[in-house]
Amino acid sequence: MGTIQKLRTIKEFHQTRNLPPPEHPLISVVDYADVQLQQEYFDCSWTLDFYLISLKKNIGGKVKYGQQTYDFDEGVMFFIAPGQVFRIEPTTGSPSDRSGWMLLIHPDFLWNTSLAKAIKHYEYFSYTIHEALFVSKKEEDTMMDIISNIRREYHTNIDKFSQGIIISQIETLLKYAERYYNRQFITRKRAGHQMLEQLELLFAAYFNDDIASTKGLPTVQYFAERLHLSPKYLSTMLKALTGQTAQQFIHDKLIDVAKEQLSITDLSISEIAYHLGFEHTQSFSKLFKSKTSLTPLEFRKSFNMN
Repeated sequence: MGTIQKLRTIKEFHQTRNLPPPEHPLISVVDYADVQLQQEYFDCSWTLDFYLISLKKNIGGKVKYGQQTYDFDEGVMFFIAPGQVFRIEPTTGSPSDRSGWMLLIHPDFLWNTSLAKAIKHYEYFSYTIHEALFVSKKEEDTMMDIISNIRREYHTNIDKFSQGIIISQIETLLKYAERYYNRQFITRKRAGHQMLEQLELLFAAYFNDDIASTKGLPTVQYFAERLHLSPKYLSTMLKALTGQTAQQFIHDKLIDVAKEQLSITDLSISEIAYHLGFEHTQSFSKLFKSKTSLTPLEFRKSFNMN
């Protein structure tokens, strides 16, 4: 797969696409016609620490994602979750009529909202769906109306109501996308990547079934055994598909669970650490801060500042 370029912030995404700085650090709407494609854009694969939802036409290349290649000469929608790897493969010529939009959403924009958990249940963000969403002109117009509402809200009305209004618009967009996918798959089979799907289920069960309280922190060995793979092979596969080693994948999933519990429960920091499988609270706090730049307590307090 070659070099994988990781973008941690929406600001970095804007910089690599020669766009002005985003007006909000955690959410942005980009007009695809404004994106300036440089050769470096095609020379590596990309992975993001945020969600990317896009509708593009005439991209001037093909997108390689989840071992599948998409042709963007027609209007199609594309959904990328944090940590997934994609690549743009250039085609001959440079189209002058590139159009469409990209919605960038950092997961931290969603914390302490119902969408923080719900967004993970939309299957089209998963590698288990490796088919682009083809939309009709009417469906495209519906999506554009929602995107215009989001853009208008964060451009003109940043106040205590803004996040809730924008979240509701994102939820509406995702529900329409789900409807359109269901329509598209009436006559098509969904293709899946079995290993990643099973790994996600195993990870969820590790905490839902309280396995962590007896076995401690989840390990590469634990998941590899249940997938009937060697730890090295599992890590190699994850690296190719997500840009992460198995250990990095596990750590990021731990932080996701921790953020959820810090934002929606009253459990103490030590109780959360124990639930995750940490033997010492200090170890949990150290990993959390290394991943988020905040201590668990600072992260929790950030929701009580209004």
